[in-house]
Amino acid sequence: MSSTPLTALRIGEFELIRVADIERQSMPTGRGFPDLTRDMLQGYLRRFGPTMIDPDTLELVLSFHSWVLRRGDQVLLVDCCLGDDKERPTRPKWHRRRGGFLERLAAAGVNPGDVNAVMCTHLHSDHVGWNTRLVDGRWVPTFPNARYIMAEIEYLHWRDRALRDPMVNNGSYADSVLPVVESGQAELVAMNHRVATGVHFEPAAGHTPGTVLIHVEDRGEHGVCTGDILHHPFQLDCPEMLSGYCDDPAMSAKSRVALCERYADTASRMLTAHFPDPSCGFIRRDGKRFRFEFDPK
Repeated sequence: MSSTPLTALRIGEFELIRVADIERQSMPTGRGFPDLTRDMLQGYLRRFGPTMIDPDTLELVLSFHSWVLRRGDQVLLVDCCLGDDKERPTRPKWHRRRGGFLERLAAAGVNPGDVNAVMCTHLHSDHVGWNTRLVDGRWVPTFPNARYIMAEIEYLHWRDRALRDPMVNNGSYADSVLPVVESGQAELVAMNHRVATGVHFEPAAGHTPGTVLIHVEDRGEHGVCTGDILHHPFQLDCPEMLSGYCDDPAMSAKSRVALCERYADTASRMLTAHFPDPSCGFIRRDGKRFRFEFDPK
């Protein structure tokens, strides 16, 4: 699959590069946002255009991508998208797919052995797929020298659910999480963990019990990897709307409203997980609501 050309932005001495696994995919609106009416979607189509709302189906257009954070010899990766060869029979577009993620990562100047840490905002299957790759019929860590850092409460939640139902979360615990635990590379941490100088987690539960924001700060500049607190730009217009994608929709909405209130009209960049390219930007007040201002850098 072709991808938007790689572009980098800077937060202090950090270079950040967006690397797509799937550049554009329409998602059934009713599955995640049953309160969105057809009239609302037509309004958002006029506002956002066909890159964000499919004009034929009025489905939401999402991207699935990672963020590379690089400073000197330090290479950090935020979330690992969908992966290749995964058994996802209930998600045909994800089932046994083959993409060009590792090739695009290499185009960003990053080989798997270069990655020092993989940071997980949460452990949904579309965020952990490239934790592992299939080698001789076995799932092995894609990044052999990396720590895989995840909130302990998040890991325990999915471990315990997988023990009861191996196919929960599309079966991703067995093929994308357990192998990095068994290899000794998983690092289970508190939800306010400091990963490195200028990089730390912040609790933002709701989407899942252990969802975290990942903050990047250097030389007075600041960015936030939002994970799935935000799925689509329309949510800035109604951050209180409940989402069917969330374990605790009310708590997730509370986290989303707090994010908007805290960073509206500031210089803090939001580094989103599913907004189509360029995927980063700023939260702005728009009367009593909010809007997303994309950053073209």
